[in-house]
Amino acid sequence: MEYIHAKYDYIPGAPRERAEKYGPVVRMNAFHRISVLIVSPEGVKEFLMSPQHPKDPIVYGTLFSLFGERFIGNGLVTVCNHEHWRKQRRIMDPAFSRSYLIGLMETFNEKAEELMEKLEEKADGKTEFSMLSMMSRVTMDIIGKVAFGLELNALRDDQTPLPNAVTKVMEGLNKARVPFLRFMPGKQKLVKEVRESVRLLRRVAKECIDRRREAIQNGKEATMDILTQILKGAALEETRDDENILDNFITFFVAGHETSANQMTFTVMALGQHPEILERAQAEVDEVLGAKRDVDYEDLGKLTYLSQILKESLRLYPPVSGTLRRLEKELVINDITIPANTTVFVSPIHHQQLLAAPVNPNLNTYIMGRMEKFFKDPLTFDPDRFSKDAPKPYYCYFPFSLGPRSCIGQVFAQMEVKVVMAKLLQRFEFQLVPGQSFKLLEAGTLRPLDGVICKLKPRISARGCKA
Repeated sequence: MEYIHAKYDYIPGAPRERAEKYGPVVRMNAFHRISVLIVSPEGVKEFLMSPQHPKDPIVYGTLFSLFGERFIGNGLVTVCNHEHWRKQRRIMDPAFSRSYLIGLMETFNEKAEELMEKLEEKADGKTEFSMLSMMSRVTMDIIGKVAFGLELNALRDDQTPLPNAVTKVMEGLNKARVPFLRFMPGKQKLVKEVRESVRLLRRVAKECIDRRREAIQNGKEATMDILTQILKGAALEETRDDENILDNFITFFVAGHETSANQMTFTVMALGQHPEILERAQAEVDEVLGAKRDVDYEDLGKLTYLSQILKESLRLYPPVSGTLRRLEKELVINDITIPANTTVFVSPIHHQQLLAAPVNPNLNTYIMGRMEKFFKDPLTFDPDRFSKDAPKPYYCYFPFSLGPRSCIGQVFAQMEVKVVMAKLLQRFEFQLVPGQSFKLLEAGTLRPLDGVICKLKPRISARGCKA
């Protein structure tokens, strides 16, 4: 163990006193394992833009199964072999083409409208509710419908089996990071429930796949959704790896709703704390949408200030806190030599970790003060830093990662989020309930600890009529 530490001694790490600044390459010690955190644009460019640095199999391997049940296996996010990843990505790309995404606007609107109806029931200015819970339910309904043709109705009934299973799995993912958890007294019930939930998810996925495959074989016109794409791709590649097909189903289902829900909830939190930004956003929505019910694809491009707000929300509160790579050969970054076989953590989080650090308090401070040089007044929520005339942040802003392994669902997610947020701003005035912490919880994804508790009132729009 001493030998392992000696190999990295010259790389700066966190001293006991909380220092203001660390270098662009920071050492992190966890027992006998050493990893390196990269907080420089040069390092980010090197590790994310090049396919020669694979995802770290030690870390991503933990997502292969959950408490012994195969979870997301070798899906698009976790697969470490570059060739295997490239084959899968090639299959998936058409399901995220512009023409297909434009065709999803109807479903985005339909499900967002169901959310508005639910919120209307609560909009008496007194009822308190968790915005995170509502956003999670709408994004689950959206991904179920547009990706797999499933009507989940999570908005109408959040006790249905599938939404419940996803919630339990996310809890399990967070808890699974505690070593030997499944052998601890009193944890057996949780472990059993998580394993049952993983089995349920894969069972539903298998039924869904079998039904769709049968429909395609019977010559029925298949919806051009993610599921059809997965099946068409598998046929094209002349492979019949059903477990891998299930892996991708689960990957898109879990990743496709959790992160968008977190982003929208954080955005509501930020707008509730900045009434002047909220007012400006509502004025833009009034101008672009007026009193019409649905958001058209053309409207999305006109909602420029809302786009800036969503980007700034991702800067301060990126739902995915970073990505890991395995350095296989020794490499010099910012004049610091990183030894071969090192786990490298590349993170878009900059400074907000001050607010809460339930998992790794040191990680927060490492990145903290580094980013002032990339973003002026980094703790200030300022959407204007993403206006078209503002300088572009190169290799220091990457909420969807960068390079070949960047998020395939980026455009999909931002269209969905914009539709929901535009309708929310058009219809309601919202207020954050005092006394909540607004701390962040890093639990697989970054999310608001208290769920952002709100009260709503129907909005009287700028045009004087009730929206």
